Amino acid sequence: MSRQTRKRESEALAEAATAGTATPVTRGGLLRSGMVVSVMTLLSRVLGLVRDVVIATLLGGSGADAFFVAFKIPNFMRRLFAEGAFNQAFVPVLSEYATQRTRAEVRELLDAVSGSLSVVLALITALAIAAAPWLVWLFAPGFKADPGKLALTAEMLRLTFPYLLLISLTAFAGSVLNTWERFAIPPSPRCCSTCA
Repeated sequence: MSRQTRKRESEALAEAATAGTATPVTRGGLLRSGMVVSVMTLLSRVLGLVRDVVIATLLGGSGADAFFVAFKIPNFMRRLFAEGAFNQAFVPVLSEYATQRTRAEVRELLDAVSGSLSVVLALITALAIAAAPWLVWLFAPGFKADPGKLALTAEMLRLTFPYLLLISLTAFAGSVLNTWERFAIPPSPRCCSTCA
């Protein structure tokens, strides 16, 4: 980063502090930001392939099927809560608040959204854990023919479903970081969760 860029960022921060707004600082360009996210996403995909090969090797056919279905259900919900409709609705509102409101108002928005999101996701997680066999039957109706596989998948779902709560809150934090143009950190939890 050049001296002039750092000086401009410092001036922008000082101006934002004196004006009382929470204006995000502009860093780098679109190409750089896109490359950072692309590299992290590629790394996540490669690690996902390695994870799937290891799971299939260790658990065998039936156990691997149960695991993949049990992990697919919270992953499906993640697209809705973490990276889909929620993100598309929240990021523009946060960007508006960050550029036109005070830091206190931005903090108030973040507190309200994170609290509401946590409560809603905790309720959904509790309901899904209680209704695990029905969710498995809904997402994998073929498992009904094998009660052992259905029961194993329901147990695995009870273990994997809290992932939705945790990854959604991580995506929420990533949205906040993206608004302030911190693009390297939000995709990195995908790599970590892929390895777990």
